[in-house]
Amino acid sequence: MLRYVAVRLVTLVVSLVLAAVVVFVVLRLLPGDSAGTTLGVGTTTDQLDQLRSELGTDRSALTQLGQWAGALLSGDLGTSFVSRLPVGELISSKLPITVPLSLAAFVLSVLVSVPLGVIAAVRRRGVIGVAVSAVSQLGVAVPVFWVGVLLVWVFALRLGVLPPGGFPRQGWDDPAAAVRSLVLPVVTVSIAMSSVMVRYVRSATLDVLDQDYIRTARSLGYGRWQALARHGLRNGAVPVVAILGIELATSLLGAVVIENVFALPGLGTLLLDSVNGRDLPVVQALVLAITAVVLVVNFFVDLLQRAIDPRLRHGSTLGTSGGSR
Repeated sequence: MLRYVAVRLVTLVVSLVLAAVVVFVVLRLLPGDSAGTTLGVGTTTDQLDQLRSELGTDRSALTQLGQWAGALLSGDLGTSFVSRLPVGELISSKLPITVPLSLAAFVLSVLVSVPLGVIAAVRRRGVIGVAVSAVSQLGVAVPVFWVGVLLVWVFALRLGVLPPGGFPRQGWDDPAAAVRSLVLPVVTVSIAMSSVMVRYVRSATLDVLDQDYIRTARSLGYGRWQALARHGLRNGAVPVVAILGIELATSLLGAVVIENVFALPGLGTLLLDSVNGRDLPVVQALVLAITAVVLVVNFFVDLLQRAIDPRLRHGSTLGTSGGSR
């Protein structure tokens, strides 16, 4: 196990390094010029050259990559081209919005999707099972931003019980207003996540129900739910943990999209504004941070899977399910 952890740590570090290089190169290949975007139209060549020299974009790509990598190793994410503020400070100021939104949406989706997925599998031939499967398929097909717009129309414009968007200027100093402003975004993201997770949980539960040890437990007098709880949960948890890890990582991406729908000044808004303004230090720091979150979550998911299933620790393979039946 220790050897596996060491190998995975090395793989994680190498993946982060490669991700940083790819992010840097791709952003430099995109059309546009940071200096030209900052100064706008009507600027002279001398003004552009002076600003490029100040920003450091007139240097070779290899030199810029080396300087950025050195700054990252020292904990410096750089300075924004637009606001001239430290990138780390800009990102940290947005975390109190994006992190609660992502985590709350993930927790809510788990609380909803896991029991619904199990019920959909156990009652797959009944009305409840068919209805849960149908609703989850509909949730996968509907774009997440459209769900957000629909919730705003119903609960903000028609009923007037929740704000349509924005975040209080006092921030979390006014917790009631802050929570109210995040209710609709959290529900929107959790609906999209739950629709996917229900299908995976249902499929994993169906695989467990078809196993011989479940039939043996039933023959010994256990009820369906008792046999599943006593003998099936641990085996079914391995593929479910994998999808939960993916959903936890992608909940951050979902929050980035939804923030623009609900006009929340979080990381999503910062990323969009930085892309439009060609603020490369902010964009590359945010994209690398999101990539790092995905890689780190996957690392811990691998370790958790091996802690749950001893067969993985001893090199045997366990098939995972990838869709509904």
